[in-house]
Amino acid sequence: MHLRFRTITTDDLSMILTWRTDPGITQYMYTDVEYDLEKQRQWFRGISSDSRRLDWIINVDGEDVGLVSILRIDPVHQRCEWAYYLASPSVRGKGVGKNVELNVLAYVFETLKLNKLCCEVFAFNELVIKIHEKYGSRVEGNRRQHILKNGQFHDVVEMGILRSEWESNIKERIPFVRADIDPLEKEASSA
Repeated sequence: MHLRFRTITTDDLSMILTWRTDPGITQYMYTDVEYDLEKQRQWFRGISSDSRRLDWIINVDGEDVGLVSILRIDPVHQRCEWAYYLASPSVRGKGVGKNVELNVLAYVFETLKLNKLCCEVFAFNELVIKIHEKYGSRVEGNRRQHILKNGQFHDVVEMGILRSEWESNIKERIPFVRADIDPLEKEASSA
């Protein structure tokens, strides 16, 4: 498997919008996005100018299959959050999620030199919670009825992993395919 995190361009916006409006993807996202390319362009301008986030297209063997984001990078407290999704069913169950997760951990702790990586997951998404736990994240809290989606309140599980846990429990113990990660101009200002 050749894994690459590649820079998002304006040519990708229609593809990302299709992914973001797919019910199989959006059911796990806090927001429901309408299919509006102009709003997608506004979203892209916003993330492109946000020095506290990094975003890439996940590319596997030449196929664009999803999106990964590192969010709310806080150099003072040395932490950040992250999220990703695999939009292409063709790569699910083939180790891509594992390799994305471990590459994000390596990037956050080795490149950005942060101390903690956090994420939030809908409590009903038990599979993703178990995946994060498998690769070192721990449940740190439960926010009850935290997100209103489709007229229903949902609990959110807060998870996190520390650099020391990455270094002692995960880094050398679990082999993974290192991704080629396109550098982003704003990386230098966030690290």
